[in-house]
Amino acid sequence: MEGFSHLDQRGRAKMVDVGGKEPTFREAVATGRIVVGAQVLALLREEKLPKGDALAVARIAGLLGAKKTAELIPLCHPLPLTNCEVELFSREEEEAVEVRCRAAAHAPTGVEMEALTGVQVALLALYDMCKSISKNMVIENVHLVSKKGGKSGDFLWKK
Repeated sequence: MEGFSHLDQRGRAKMVDVGGKEPTFREAVATGRIVVGAQVLALLREEKLPKGDALAVARIAGLLGAKKTAELIPLCHPLPLTNCEVELFSREEEEAVEVRCRAAAHAPTGVEMEALTGVQVALLALYDMCKSISKNMVIENVHLVSKKGGKSGDFLWKK
């Protein structure tokens, strides 16, 4: 299956062999948000949710998610992350919380999936921490913001 690196000659999924590639610096940033509503956002801000400090739990969950990406996404390579940062931002006007994850590694393949997984897991943890107050939440707009390094070069999200 020419042109598809994750398919063998019979069209079956396979892991790409990166054994011959030289490790280089790789970095990726992803973002996404969860619309929670005014009531939940106020409780988040005041740290008054029944389950505790949801923002701290989400931050740690995002870090864990990024580190466990190869265990969750079948064809991803396990990568030695050299750094991972998860930040959460309250977006009052949108009644939402934005999550940003930056992953970095010195590796033979990129860290885009680690950044995206970090965002998704943090958002899911926020949902879990807030669902006793409201299940009327939406996870949305998860995407890669930027990446550095690799054969395909740098990438910057354009709306």
